[in-house]
Amino acid sequence: MRFLEFLKRLFFGGSAQSTADKYSRTPDDTRFQSTLAPTEPETHPESQISDHVKREQHWPVLVPLRRKRIRQTTHNGEETAGPKKYALALPYIMSPDSYLDLTQDVQPELLNNWDLPHIVTPADLADWLQISLGQLGWLTDRFSEGKRPIDARKAHYRYSWKEKRSGGYRLIESPLPMLRQAQEQILDEILEQIPPHAAAHGFRTGRSIVTNAEPHVGQAVLVKLDLDNFYTRVRFSRVVAIFRSLGYSREISLWLARLTTSAIPGNLQFPGGQPKLFSLFLPRHLPQGASTSPALANLVAFSLDVRLSGLAKSFNANYTRYGDDLTISGDERFRHSLRLFIPLARQIIRQERFVLNAKKKKIIRPMSQQRVTGVVVNEKTNIPRKEYDRLKATLHNCVRFGPESQNHDQHEHYQAHLRGRIAFVQQLNPHRGEKLLAIYRKINW
Repeated sequence: MRFLEFLKRLFFGGSAQSTADKYSRTPDDTRFQSTLAPTEPETHPESQISDHVKREQHWPVLVPLRRKRIRQTTHNGEETAGPKKYALALPYIMSPDSYLDLTQDVQPELLNNWDLPHIVTPADLADWLQISLGQLGWLTDRFSEGKRPIDARKAHYRYSWKEKRSGGYRLIESPLPMLRQAQEQILDEILEQIPPHAAAHGFRTGRSIVTNAEPHVGQAVLVKLDLDNFYTRVRFSRVVAIFRSLGYSREISLWLARLTTSAIPGNLQFPGGQPKLFSLFLPRHLPQGASTSPALANLVAFSLDVRLSGLAKSFNANYTRYGDDLTISGDERFRHSLRLFIPLARQIIRQERFVLNAKKKKIIRPMSQQRVTGVVVNEKTNIPRKEYDRLKATLHNCVRFGPESQNHDQHEHYQAHLRGRIAFVQQLNPHRGEKLLAIYRKINW
Protein backbone atom coordinates (compact mmCIF):
# COMPACT_ATOMS: atom_id res chain seq x y z
CA MET A 1 0.00 0.00 0.00
CA ARG A 2 2.78 2.43 0.83
CA PHE A 3 4.37 1.81 -2.56
CA LEU A 4 1.07 2.50 -4.36
CA GLU A 5 0.62 5.71 -2.35
CA PHE A 6 4.16 6.73 -3.30
CA LEU A 7 3.45 6.15 -7.03
CA LYS A 8 0.19 8.07 -6.76
CA ARG A 9 1.94 11.07 -5.22
CA LEU A 10 4.80 10.80 -7.73
CA PHE A 11 2.65 10.85 -10.87
CA PHE A 12 -0.49 12.70 -9.76
CA GLY A 13 0.75 14.87 -6.90
CA GLY A 14 -1.08 15.12 -3.62
CA SER A 15 -0.45 15.47 0.06
CA ALA A 16 1.79 13.23 2.13
CA GLN A 17 -0.51 13.69 5.10
CA SER A 18 -0.89 9.95 5.69
CA THR A 19 2.87 9.55 5.96
CA ALA A 20 3.20 12.62 8.12
CA ASP A 21 0.44 11.46 10.46
CA LYS A 22 2.10 8.11 10.95
CA TYR A 23 5.37 9.62 12.11
CA SER A 24 4.05 12.77 13.74
CA ARG A 25 5.43 13.70 17.13
CA THR A 26 3.58 13.47 20.38
CA PRO A 27 3.72 16.32 22.91
CA ASP A 28 6.33 14.33 24.84
CA ASP A 29 8.74 14.60 21.93
CA THR A 30 8.87 18.40 21.77
CA ARG A 31 12.10 18.55 23.76
CA PHE A 32 13.96 17.00 20.80
CA GLN A 33 12.73 19.48 18.21
CA SER A 34 15.24 22.19 19.00
CA THR A 35 18.28 19.93 18.70
CA LEU A 36 17.34 17.23 16.23
CA ALA A 37 14.69 18.50 13.85
CA PRO A 38 13.32 21.74 12.42
CA THR A 39 10.10 23.08 13.88
CA GLU A 40 6.85 22.91 11.98
CA PRO A 41 6.48 25.77 9.48
CA GLU A 42 3.88 28.33 10.52
CA THR A 43 3.81 30.87 7.70
CA HIS A 44 3.42 28.57 4.69
CA PRO A 45 0.18 26.92 3.69
CA GLU A 46 0.08 23.14 3.68
CA SER A 47 -0.15 22.96 -0.08
CA GLN A 48 3.14 24.81 -0.56
CA ILE A 49 5.28 22.37 1.47
CA SER A 50 6.90 19.61 -0.53
CA ASP A 51 6.81 15.97 0.55
CA HIS A 52 10.61 16.02 0.79
CA VAL A 53 10.54 18.89 3.31
CA LYS A 54 7.97 17.05 5.41
CA ARG A 55 10.10 13.92 5.51
CA GLU A 56 13.10 16.01 6.56
CA GLN A 57 11.07 17.41 9.46
CA HIS A 58 10.18 13.97 10.78
CA TRP A 59 13.39 12.08 9.99
CA PRO A 60 16.36 14.39 10.64
CA VAL A 61 19.60 13.57 8.88
CA LEU A 62 22.87 14.13 10.70
CA VAL A 63 25.44 16.25 8.93
CA PRO A 64 28.97 14.76 9.21
CA LEU A 65 31.28 16.66 11.51
CA ARG A 66 33.77 18.90 9.73
CA ARG A 67 37.08 17.68 11.04
CA LYS A 68 39.83 20.19 11.68
CA ARG A 69 43.23 19.25 10.37
CA ILE A 70 45.47 17.90 13.08
CA ARG A 71 48.23 20.11 11.72
CA GLN A 72 49.05 22.12 8.63
CA THR A 73 50.73 20.11 5.90
CA THR A 74 53.54 22.30 4.61
CA HIS A 75 55.91 19.77 3.07
CA ASN A 76 55.40 18.18 -0.32
CA GLY A 77 57.75 15.70 -1.98
CA GLU A 78 60.13 18.28 -3.39
CA GLU A 79 60.46 20.11 -0.06
CA THR A 80 61.24 16.98 1.97
CA ALA A 81 63.41 15.18 -0.62
CA GLY A 82 67.16 15.45 -0.56
CA PRO A 83 70.28 13.64 0.64
CA LYS A 84 69.74 10.78 3.05
CA LYS A 85 69.59 12.29 6.56
CA TYR A 86 68.91 9.18 8.65
CA ALA A 87 68.98 5.41 8.35
CA LEU A 88 65.95 3.65 6.81
CA ALA A 89 64.65 6.86 5.24
CA LEU A 90 62.22 6.25 2.38
CA PRO A 91 63.60 6.81 -1.14
CA TYR A 92 61.96 9.53 -3.22
CA ILE A 93 60.62 7.80 -6.33
CA MET A 94 60.87 10.94 -8.49
CA SER A 95 64.62 11.15 -7.98
CA PRO A 96 66.80 8.03 -7.66
CA ASP A 97 69.41 9.71 -5.46
CA SER A 98 67.02 11.48 -3.08
CA TYR A 99 65.32 10.41 0.13
CA LEU A 100 62.29 11.75 1.99
CA ASP A 101 62.78 13.46 5.32
CA LEU A 102 59.50 12.76 7.15
CA THR A 103 60.74 13.93 10.54
CA GLN A 104 60.14 17.65 9.98
CA ASP A 105 56.56 17.83 11.28
CA VAL A 106 57.21 16.61 14.83
CA GLN A 107 55.36 18.69 17.45
CA PRO A 108 57.45 18.75 20.66
CA GLU A 109 54.88 20.83 22.54
CA LEU A 110 52.27 18.08 22.19
CA LEU A 111 54.74 15.40 23.25
CA ASN A 112 55.61 17.48 26.31
CA ASN A 113 51.95 18.06 27.06
CA TRP A 114 51.30 14.31 27.31
CA ASP A 115 54.74 13.55 28.79
CA LEU A 116 55.58 11.23 25.89
CA PRO A 117 59.07 10.10 24.85
CA HIS A 118 60.70 12.25 22.17
CA ILE A 119 61.53 10.00 19.22
CA VAL A 120 62.67 11.58 15.96
CA THR A 121 64.29 8.95 13.72
CA PRO A 122 64.00 5.16 13.32
CA ALA A 123 67.37 4.86 15.08
CA ASP A 124 65.91 6.76 18.07
CA LEU A 125 62.95 4.36 18.10
CA ALA A 126 65.25 1.33 18.05
CA ASP A 127 67.31 2.76 20.93
CA TRP A 128 64.14 3.46 22.91
CA LEU A 129 62.96 -0.14 22.38
CA GLN A 130 66.47 -1.43 23.17
CA ILE A 131 66.76 -3.35 19.92
CA SER A 132 68.97 -2.91 16.86
CA LEU A 133 67.88 -0.96 13.81
CA GLY A 134 67.90 -4.18 11.80
CA GLN A 135 65.59 -5.86 14.32
CA LEU A 136 63.22 -2.89 14.11
CA GLY A 137 63.00 -3.27 10.33
CA TRP A 138 62.56 -7.03 10.72
CA LEU A 139 59.71 -6.67 13.26
CA THR A 140 57.83 -4.35 10.90
CA ASP A 141 58.42 -6.48 7.77
CA ARG A 142 60.29 -3.54 6.27
CA PHE A 143 62.50 -5.84 4.20
CA SER A 144 59.76 -8.28 3.13
CA GLU A 145 58.07 -8.21 -0.25
CA GLY A 146 54.76 -6.40 0.04
CA LYS A 147 55.65 -5.32 3.61
CA ARG A 148 54.02 -8.50 4.96
CA PRO A 149 55.33 -11.94 6.00
CA ILE A 150 55.89 -14.41 3.19
CA ASP A 151 54.08 -17.18 5.07
CA ALA A 152 52.72 -17.88 8.55
CA ARG A 153 55.94 -19.57 9.68
CA LYS A 154 57.91 -16.35 9.16
CA ALA A 155 55.31 -14.03 10.71
CA HIS A 156 55.73 -12.27 14.05
CA TYR A 157 52.30 -13.49 15.14
CA ARG A 158 50.83 -16.90 15.81
CA TYR A 159 47.41 -17.28 14.20
CA SER A 160 44.45 -19.27 15.48
CA TRP A 161 40.79 -19.28 14.53
CA LYS A 162 38.06 -19.38 17.16
CA GLU A 163 34.42 -19.89 16.36
CA LYS A 164 32.08 -17.18 17.61
CA ARG A 165 28.99 -18.14 19.58
CA SER A 166 26.96 -15.92 17.25
CA GLY A 167 28.40 -17.63 14.16
CA GLY A 168 31.46 -16.96 12.05
CA TYR A 169 35.10 -16.98 13.11
CA ARG A 170 37.45 -14.73 15.05
CA LEU A 171 41.15 -14.55 14.19
CA ILE A 172 43.43 -14.42 17.23
CA GLU A 173 46.84 -12.95 16.39
CA SER A 174 49.26 -13.47 19.28
CA PRO A 175 52.59 -11.61 18.95
CA LEU A 176 55.84 -13.46 19.46
CA PRO A 177 58.05 -12.46 22.44
CA MET A 178 60.19 -9.71 20.85
CA LEU A 179 57.23 -7.95 19.23
CA ARG A 180 55.11 -8.45 22.35
CA GLN A 181 57.78 -6.73 24.46
CA ALA A 182 57.92 -3.77 22.04
CA GLN A 183 54.12 -3.46 22.07
CA GLU A 184 53.99 -3.54 25.87
CA GLN A 185 56.51 -0.68 26.02
CA ILE A 186 54.46 1.36 23.53
CA LEU A 187 51.37 0.67 25.64
CA ASP A 188 52.98 1.57 28.98
CA GLU A 189 54.91 4.68 27.95
CA ILE A 190 52.74 6.15 25.18
CA LEU A 191 49.18 4.88 24.87
CA GLU A 192 48.30 4.67 28.56
CA GLN A 193 49.25 8.34 28.96
CA ILE A 194 46.31 9.34 26.73
CA PRO A 195 42.84 9.15 28.31
CA PRO A 196 40.02 7.82 26.10
CA HIS A 197 36.49 9.21 26.23
CA ALA A 198 34.69 9.05 29.59
CA ALA A 199 32.06 6.72 28.09
CA ALA A 200 34.70 4.07 27.30
CA HIS A 201 34.93 1.51 30.13
CA GLY A 202 36.80 -1.36 28.51
CA PHE A 203 40.49 -2.03 29.21
CA ARG A 204 40.99 1.06 31.38
CA THR A 205 42.49 1.36 34.85
CA GLY A 206 39.72 1.99 37.36
CA ARG A 207 36.97 0.90 34.97
CA SER A 208 35.31 -2.49 34.63
CA ILE A 209 32.19 -4.25 33.41
CA VAL A 210 30.55 -3.08 36.65
CA THR A 211 31.24 0.62 36.05
CA ASN A 212 30.01 0.09 32.49
CA ALA A 213 26.72 -1.30 33.82
CA GLU A 214 26.05 1.14 36.68
CA PRO A 215 24.69 4.07 34.57
CA HIS A 216 21.97 1.77 33.19
CA VAL A 217 20.44 0.58 36.49
CA GLY A 218 16.65 0.85 36.77
CA GLN A 219 15.99 2.30 33.31
CA ALA A 220 12.76 1.92 31.35
CA VAL A 221 14.50 0.58 28.25
CA LEU A 222 17.93 -0.78 27.38
CA VAL A 223 19.37 -0.68 23.85
CA LYS A 224 22.36 -2.92 23.12
CA LEU A 225 24.34 -2.53 19.90
CA ASP A 226 27.45 -4.37 18.72
CA LEU A 227 30.24 -3.27 16.37
CA ASP A 228 31.15 -5.98 13.88
CA ASN A 229 34.87 -6.98 13.80
CA PHE A 230 35.78 -3.94 15.89
CA TYR A 231 39.58 -4.35 15.89
CA THR A 232 39.88 -5.61 12.33
CA ARG A 233 38.11 -2.57 10.88
CA VAL A 234 40.65 -0.20 12.45
CA ARG A 235 43.07 0.12 9.55
CA PHE A 236 46.70 1.16 9.39
CA SER A 237 45.95 4.74 8.28
CA ARG A 238 43.78 5.40 11.34
CA VAL A 239 46.51 4.15 13.67
CA VAL A 240 49.04 6.42 11.94
CA ALA A 241 46.64 9.33 12.46
CA ILE A 242 46.44 8.56 16.20
CA PHE A 243 50.21 8.74 16.66
CA ARG A 244 50.43 11.90 14.55
CA SER A 245 47.74 13.53 16.69
CA LEU A 246 49.94 12.90 19.75
CA GLY A 247 52.72 14.99 18.19
CA TYR A 248 54.90 12.40 16.47
CA SER A 249 56.25 13.01 12.97
CA ARG A 250 55.04 11.11 9.95
CA GLU A 251 58.18 8.98 10.02
CA ILE A 252 57.79 7.78 13.61
CA SER A 253 53.99 7.50 13.32
CA LEU A 254 54.45 5.09 10.42
CA TRP A 255 56.92 2.96 12.39
CA LEU A 256 54.78 2.89 15.54
CA ALA A 257 51.73 1.96 13.47
CA ARG A 258 53.63 -0.90 11.81
CA LEU A 259 54.65 -2.21 15.22
CA THR A 260 51.05 -2.21 16.48
CA THR A 261 49.20 -3.47 13.39
CA SER A 262 49.26 -6.79 11.58
CA ALA A 263 49.45 -7.76 7.92
CA ILE A 264 48.58 -11.43 7.53
CA PRO A 265 50.53 -13.62 5.08
CA GLY A 266 48.78 -14.20 1.79
CA ASN A 267 48.77 -17.99 2.24
CA LEU A 268 47.05 -18.01 5.65
CA GLN A 269 44.41 -20.72 5.76
CA PHE A 270 40.86 -19.54 6.45
CA PRO A 271 38.14 -21.79 7.89
CA GLY A 272 36.01 -23.02 5.05
CA GLY A 273 38.07 -20.97 2.61
CA GLN A 274 35.79 -17.98 3.05
CA PRO A 275 36.92 -15.19 0.65
CA LYS A 276 35.00 -12.60 2.68
CA LEU A 277 37.24 -13.25 5.68
CA PHE A 278 40.34 -12.98 3.50
CA SER A 279 39.38 -9.53 2.19
CA LEU A 280 38.57 -8.37 5.73
CA PHE A 281 41.89 -9.38 7.29
CA LEU A 282 44.26 -8.77 4.36
CA PRO A 283 44.82 -4.98 4.91
CA ARG A 284 46.93 -3.92 7.89
CA HIS A 285 44.68 -3.82 10.95
CA LEU A 286 44.67 -3.96 14.74
CA PRO A 287 45.38 -7.57 15.75
CA GLN A 288 43.12 -9.16 18.35
CA GLY A 289 45.71 -10.54 20.74
CA ALA A 290 48.13 -7.61 20.90
CA SER A 291 48.29 -5.65 24.17
CA THR A 292 48.16 -2.32 22.31
CA SER A 293 44.97 -3.02 20.35
CA PRO A 294 42.38 -2.17 23.06
CA ALA A 295 44.01 1.18 23.87
CA LEU A 296 44.37 2.12 20.20
CA ALA A 297 40.79 1.06 19.47
CA ASN A 298 39.55 3.27 22.33
CA LEU A 299 41.44 6.25 20.91
CA VAL A 300 40.23 5.61 17.37
CA ALA A 301 36.64 5.39 18.70
CA PHE A 302 36.94 8.72 20.55
CA SER A 303 34.96 10.60 17.90
CA LEU A 304 32.33 7.83 17.88
CA ASP A 305 31.98 8.14 21.67
CA VAL A 306 31.73 11.94 21.49
CA ARG A 307 28.93 11.83 18.94
CA LEU A 308 26.93 8.97 20.48
CA SER A 309 27.25 10.52 23.95
CA GLY A 310 25.96 13.82 22.59
CA LEU A 311 23.10 12.09 20.79
CA ALA A 312 22.14 10.15 23.92
CA LYS A 313 22.31 13.31 26.04
CA SER A 314 19.93 15.12 23.68
CA PHE A 315 17.44 12.30 24.37
CA ASN A 316 18.15 12.43 28.13
CA ALA A 317 19.63 8.92 27.86
CA ASN A 318 22.85 7.24 29.06
CA TYR A 319 25.59 5.88 26.79
CA THR A 320 28.57 3.64 27.59
CA ARG A 321 30.90 1.50 25.50
CA TYR A 322 32.87 -1.57 26.57
CA GLY A 323 35.04 -2.60 23.64
CA ASP A 324 32.63 -3.30 20.80
CA ASP A 325 29.52 -3.38 23.04
CA LEU A 326 27.47 -0.17 22.94
CA THR A 327 24.76 0.35 25.57
CA ILE A 328 22.17 3.12 25.69
CA SER A 329 19.40 3.37 28.29
CA GLY A 330 16.73 5.87 29.23
CA ASP A 331 13.29 6.63 30.61
CA GLU A 332 9.82 6.20 29.10
CA ARG A 333 10.26 9.22 26.85
CA PHE A 334 13.41 7.68 25.42
CA ARG A 335 11.59 4.38 24.90
CA HIS A 336 8.97 6.15 22.79
CA SER A 337 11.71 7.87 20.77
CA LEU A 338 13.66 4.76 19.74
CA ARG A 339 12.25 4.92 16.22
CA LEU A 340 14.08 8.23 15.88
CA PHE A 341 17.17 7.46 17.97
CA ILE A 342 18.29 4.17 16.43
CA PRO A 343 18.51 5.41 12.80
CA LEU A 344 20.54 8.40 14.00
CA ALA A 345 22.89 6.15 15.99
CA ARG A 346 23.28 3.90 12.96
CA GLN A 347 24.17 6.94 10.86
CA ILE A 348 26.88 8.01 13.29
CA ILE A 349 28.40 4.53 13.42
CA ARG A 350 28.53 4.35 9.63
CA GLN A 351 30.04 7.85 9.32
CA GLU A 352 32.74 6.91 11.85
CA ARG A 353 33.70 3.98 9.60
CA PHE A 354 32.46 1.20 11.84
CA VAL A 355 29.90 -1.48 10.97
CA LEU A 356 26.91 -2.36 13.12
CA ASN A 357 26.20 -6.05 13.68
CA ALA A 358 22.46 -6.11 12.97
CA LYS A 359 22.05 -9.61 14.43
CA LYS A 360 23.09 -8.43 17.90
CA LYS A 361 20.81 -5.42 18.26
CA LYS A 362 18.63 -5.83 21.36
CA ILE A 363 15.94 -3.68 22.94
CA ILE A 364 15.20 -4.87 26.48
CA ARG A 365 12.41 -3.60 28.72
CA PRO A 366 12.09 -4.03 32.52
CA MET A 367 9.76 -7.03 32.16
CA SER A 368 12.79 -9.03 30.97
CA GLN A 369 16.17 -9.44 32.64
CA GLN A 370 18.30 -6.46 31.61
CA ARG A 371 21.98 -7.37 31.39
CA VAL A 372 24.90 -5.10 30.52
CA THR A 373 28.30 -6.79 30.00
CA GLY A 374 27.05 -9.75 32.04
CA VAL A 375 25.70 -7.66 34.94
CA VAL A 376 21.98 -7.56 35.78
CA VAL A 377 20.77 -3.93 36.03
CA ASN A 378 16.98 -4.15 36.46
CA GLU A 379 16.93 -2.72 40.01
CA LYS A 380 20.58 -2.80 41.06
CA THR A 381 23.82 -4.28 39.78
CA ASN A 382 23.64 -8.00 40.47
CA ILE A 383 25.05 -11.33 39.35
CA PRO A 384 22.75 -13.33 37.02
CA ARG A 385 21.06 -16.12 38.97
CA LYS A 386 22.20 -18.86 36.57
CA GLU A 387 25.84 -17.83 36.84
CA TYR A 388 25.62 -17.70 40.63
CA ASP A 389 24.08 -21.18 40.77
CA ARG A 390 26.71 -22.54 38.36
CA LEU A 391 29.60 -21.14 40.42
CA LYS A 392 28.02 -22.41 43.63
CA ALA A 393 27.70 -25.91 42.16
CA THR A 394 31.34 -25.81 41.00
CA LEU A 395 32.50 -24.92 44.51
CA HIS A 396 30.40 -27.69 46.07
CA ASN A 397 31.90 -30.21 43.62
CA CYS A 398 35.40 -28.96 44.46
CA VAL A 399 34.67 -29.71 48.12
CA ARG A 400 33.28 -33.18 47.37
CA PHE A 401 35.50 -34.41 44.53
CA GLY A 402 38.54 -32.12 44.63
CA PRO A 403 39.33 -29.00 42.57
CA GLU A 404 41.08 -31.00 39.82
CA SER A 405 37.74 -32.56 38.85
CA GLN A 406 36.26 -29.12 38.08
CA ASN A 407 39.17 -27.52 36.23
CA HIS A 408 37.78 -28.40 32.81
CA ASP A 409 39.56 -25.51 31.03
CA GLN A 410 42.94 -26.46 32.53
CA HIS A 411 43.55 -23.13 34.27
CA GLU A 412 47.15 -22.99 35.42
CA HIS A 413 46.18 -21.14 38.62
CA TYR A 414 42.72 -22.56 39.24
CA GLN A 415 42.63 -21.50 42.90
CA ALA A 416 43.23 -17.85 41.97
CA HIS A 417 40.70 -18.20 39.14
CA LEU A 418 37.94 -19.29 41.52
CA ARG A 419 38.90 -16.62 44.04
CA GLY A 420 38.61 -13.97 41.35
CA ARG A 421 35.15 -15.15 40.35
CA ILE A 422 34.02 -15.02 43.98
CA ALA A 423 35.46 -11.49 44.34
CA PHE A 424 33.41 -10.42 41.33
CA VAL A 425 30.22 -11.74 42.95
CA GLN A 426 31.15 -9.96 46.20
CA GLN A 427 31.45 -6.70 44.30
CA LEU A 428 27.94 -7.05 42.88
CA ASN A 429 26.19 -8.80 45.77
CA PRO A 430 28.16 -8.97 49.07
CA HIS A 431 25.63 -11.31 50.72
CA ARG A 432 25.87 -13.93 47.97
CA GLY A 433 29.61 -13.44 47.77
CA GLU A 434 30.04 -14.33 51.45
CA LYS A 435 28.06 -17.53 50.93
CA LEU A 436 30.35 -18.57 48.10
CA LEU A 437 33.45 -17.65 50.09
CA ALA A 438 32.32 -19.89 52.96
CA ILE A 439 32.10 -22.86 50.57
CA TYR A 440 35.45 -21.96 48.98
CA ARG A 441 37.20 -22.12 52.37
CA LYS A 442 36.15 -25.77 52.72
CA ILE A 443 38.04 -26.85 49.59
CA ASN A 444 41.07 -29.04 50.24
CA TRP A 445 43.82 -27.59 48.07
